[in-house]
Amino acid sequence: MRVNEIFYSLQGEGYFTGTPAVFLRLAGCNLSCSFCDTEHEPFTEMTEEEIVCSISSYPTSHVVITGGEPTLQLTSSLVDMLHDKGKFVQIETNGTMPLLEACHIDWVTCSPKRSTISLKHIDELKVVYQDAAQDMDIYANVEATVYSLQPCDTGNKAHNETILRAAIDYCLAHPKWRLSLQTHKMIDVK
Repeated sequence: MRVNEIFYSLQGEGYFTGTPAVFLRLAGCNLSCSFCDTEHEPFTEMTEEEIVCSISSYPTSHVVITGGEPTLQLTSSLVDMLHDKGKFVQIETNGTMPLLEACHIDWVTCSPKRSTISLKHIDELKVVYQDAAQDMDIYANVEATVYSLQPCDTGNKAHNETILRAAIDYCLAHPKWRLSLQTHKMIDVK
C-alpha cells in the first residue's frame, strides 16, 4: 500500500475530538479541492503487515484511516488485521467511492466535497463549511448518526472568523448540526 504517513496524535476534529488515535494516511486522492490542507501525495510502499505492526506500537486502540482518499487503497484484509489486534477502526472519506462490502469499519466519517455520496452507511457527516451562501440543502436527505459542520480554514484570519460566525449561526438555526473545530490547529499538534 502507498502510505503517506503513520503518526500518533489526538483526533483534532469531528465526533472523536480529543481522542488519542493512530492516523494512517494513505497517499493519493480522486479529487483536487482548493481548500485541501493535506500534502498526501508522497508515499512509502508498505505491506499490510508492516502497517499493522507500526500501528500496534502505539498505546491506543483508536485508528483513523484517512488520506487523500483512503478508499482508493483500503482493503478488508487490513481492517480485519487491525480488528484482530483489538483496534477500533474509523475512516475519513470524501464519500465519492463506496466501501467494500467486506470492509467492516467501526465508524465512517464522510466529509463530502461533492453532492454525490456513494456510501451506504455514514456515522458522521462532516461538512466543510465555506460561507453562508453554501447550499446545505443537498445534505437534507443524508442519513447519519452525527452531523458536524466544520468551518473551512482559508489561511486568512479575518475570512476564517467570518466563516466561523456563519457556521455558528447555521448550527444555532439548524440544531441537528454540531460545530466541529480543527482543534489540532488551535493547539498546534499534528
